[in-house]
Amino acid sequence: MEQEEEKSFKEQRIRSLTNLYYSKPEVQKAIFEFSKSREICPRYFEGFGKRPDMFQYESDIFELAKKGATSFHCSEEIWSDPLTVETGMNEKQLNDLRKGWDLLIDIDSKYIDYSKISAKVIVDFLKFHGIKNFGIKFSGSKGFHIIIPWKAFPKEINGVRTSNMFPEWPRIISRYITEKTKPQLINKIAELTIGTKYVKDFQVHKEVMPDIILVSPRHLFRMPYSLHEKTSMASVVVTESELENFQIKDANPLTTKIRNFMPNSIEGEATRLLVEALDWWKDNKPDDQVSYSEKNNSEKTFEPIKIENLSDTMFPPSIKKILEGVSDGRKRAAFILINFFRSIGLDKSELEKRVYEWNEKNEVPLKQGYIKSQISWSYRNKIVLPPNFNKDYYKGIGIIPTPEELRFKNPVNYMLKQNSPEDKNYNKKTNKFKNKE
Repeated sequence: MEQEEEKSFKEQRIRSLTNLYYSKPEVQKAIFEFSKSREICPRYFEGFGKRPDMFQYESDIFELAKKGATSFHCSEEIWSDPLTVETGMNEKQLNDLRKGWDLLIDIDSKYIDYSKISAKVIVDFLKFHGIKNFGIKFSGSKGFHIIIPWKAFPKEINGVRTSNMFPEWPRIISRYITEKTKPQLINKIAELTIGTKYVKDFQVHKEVMPDIILVSPRHLFRMPYSLHEKTSMASVVVTESELENFQIKDANPLTTKIRNFMPNSIEGEATRLLVEALDWWKDNKPDDQVSYSEKNNSEKTFEPIKIENLSDTMFPPSIKKILEGVSDGRKRAAFILINFFRSIGLDKSELEKRVYEWNEKNEVPLKQGYIKSQISWSYRNKIVLPPNFNKDYYKGIGIIPTPEELRFKNPVNYMLKQNSPEDKNYNKKTNKFKNKE
């Protein structure tokens, strides 16, 4: 009953503001200007409106407010035509429509002071990486959003178009920021004591670090100067110097001043951040992507197996299925094949030949520059086993491992057990071949 009364109070409170607030020309202009080339969606207190949608005129904001809209949300992705984006589109279709993406770092916490500390730590980290231009805005509740515009990122790395690497690269950058700033954040929050309200909580970083889940296809975030349903406060833009003393009351929608959330970035100023995040990722991938030596024994290295008279008939069913060509998840499939072929000792020239031949069978082939860069990247690093059968890599590209395959850890284990159980150089206890003289 109390929850229903609180919900009713919050709804009445924000609805008493929406028409007055969203009727302001300066508010309409700020929201409209930021929405350009983005998918937008109004929220009607609890439920969201139709998707995809976009504003045609500044006055659309007020018209939607009169129809019950309480807040407005938009995409991190920048589209050539937001209205043509549809649910169920494959990777190729989305890439063709996507012009770029902004990096949106979401900071949220149970206490606004924790979020302020996290925002300041992350801002300092960005500046250390040469990023001088970024936007900061209050989320409307207890957190902050930090934006690094698409303009700041290189448009290509090693032949790979940056616009096509959403959400992979933003996720990697978010993970990189999370791990690199975590120690300082823990120390800063542990020092925080205001009366008896705050507790020295060494686990609190989990609640205030960038949320990588936010970085997902077509995910929406609250637009600058949109109201927040829980607090009736505005998602106002703040400066770095204002962070330390910022209070929630400073986001009063009736007194707030309009500023531009999108900074005037320098072309490519986030290149160092992206490159260093990708380099860090090579050595800090999840368990299903690290090398055998990293998972089992840092002093040993994984030696590729070698099977005589190798033929496609020996491959696991999932690998055979991938080799027939795929329509979705081509990059994941390329990752699986490259690491599978390296792990079974295929010569580089043969590996390249097979991967390029496979690519031509895909419904929409990957660009050769992308494949070339992935093979080059792989050979600059230790051999990485293909993902285990129980990981989502396979389901993500429409491949369901067979019950027989699931008896084994990954495609390499399958090859070892299924194709060479009687080989005199094969050790059944270790699932490995003995070194041949």
